[in-house]
Amino acid sequence: MPTDLFSQQVYQPLAARMRPGTLDGFCGQEHLIGPGKPLREAIESDALHSMIFWGPPGVGKTTLAKIIAASADAHLESLSAVLSGVKEIRASIAKAEEQRDLRGRKTILFVDEVHRFNKSQQDAFLPFVEDGTVVFIGATTENPSFELNNALLSRCRVYVLKSLEGPQIKTVIQQAITDSELGLGQRKLQLDDAALDLLANAADGDARRALNLLEIANDLATEQGETSVIDASVLEQVLVGDTRRFDKGGEYFYDQISALHKSVRGSSPDAALYWLCRMLDGGCDPLYIARRVARIASEDIGNADPRALELALNAWSVQERLGSPEGELAIAQAVTYCAVAPKSNAVYSAFKATMADVQSLPSYEVPMHLRNAPTKLMKELDYGKDYRYAHNEEGAYAAGESYLPNELADKQYYFPTENGLEKTIGDKLSYLRSLDKQSKGSKGTSEGSK
Repeated sequence: MPTDLFSQQVYQPLAARMRPGTLDGFCGQEHLIGPGKPLREAIESDALHSMIFWGPPGVGKTTLAKIIAASADAHLESLSAVLSGVKEIRASIAKAEEQRDLRGRKTILFVDEVHRFNKSQQDAFLPFVEDGTVVFIGATTENPSFELNNALLSRCRVYVLKSLEGPQIKTVIQQAITDSELGLGQRKLQLDDAALDLLANAADGDARRALNLLEIANDLATEQGETSVIDASVLEQVLVGDTRRFDKGGEYFYDQISALHKSVRGSSPDAALYWLCRMLDGGCDPLYIARRVARIASEDIGNADPRALELALNAWSVQERLGSPEGELAIAQAVTYCAVAPKSNAVYSAFKATMADVQSLPSYEVPMHLRNAPTKLMKELDYGKDYRYAHNEEGAYAAGESYLPNELADKQYYFPTENGLEKTIGDKLSYLRSLDKQSKGSKGTSEGSK
């Protein structure tokens, strides 16, 4: 395809050229556009409604919007929330009104990366969605529940698009190889099974990514007579430094962090290692993971095995001092240890309950016997009066003494579990509470006999 300045044709990437124009040519998303499925029926019956396409990159969100517009013979206005503002929104609405008033034609307004619009920009669509000036289609890789205004979201139906599976990616690749008009079929191109598997795996469910990699590989293909060959050695050159899908701060980021945390909590070292490696393979900062592992050690293991936090902090330190790959192996060690360690969220639960009380209850005074008395005046005001120095008591424990505010004297926040070291802690606390009861009982008897 000519690309010089005087050419009437403009170069298009392979992924753009191979974009299907009909539902029958669309690959994947059978749960939405298969026979009898809701979105297909809406398209075929021309019963269009405003909608949000939520899914990862390269699964057909933009393509589907274009197919819908073509099927409905509607005018298509496209905006990118990355590049557009209120000015562009107004211009698109003006064109939609012109199509409606002068041509009696409906307009589909497609907004890519709609989650990048702020609240006021999203609100700008509402009147025109309400009065039917446009059928709104937004595309997003982020969870609409968090990223879109409730007002806009309530006027749209959300359709979840899924990553393409391996066989579907292979179909897309093979179509591009054999298509002689728009694809690479104008030359004899050979892609063996091993290379096809490698390319489909590298695409990671993203059809656009698969076609972009294929186009690069096509330029590097080795010539064997009249045939160009893409084999594993060619693809290895293309895939150098390539990483899987991992959008830091996005939906996949939090999904994989959640999966790692829950795998450790569920005592599955294999799953925990898998999600750790997925995140590292996707380019996640190992120091971020180390910080989260330290959190897991406190939140889900706590005093059931205090060594877990120590190991997590050591792994963090190794990553900071030595970097990769030594640090990543230390993190893997900490992750597996945490996964198999006894579990307890008693400290986590106690901390939350205590913080809730502190934030909701009055600021109770520190009891007089717990106050420090560094001056004569403070001693005269009974600061520190009747404080019992625990080390001078039997067993270094002042039985019956209270250290909470008077209003919360009998409050208990920390309930040790029966797991790991925490069972021993629980047994000790039970023993100390029995001493408290004996002390209070003896005081009651003593006071009653006076």
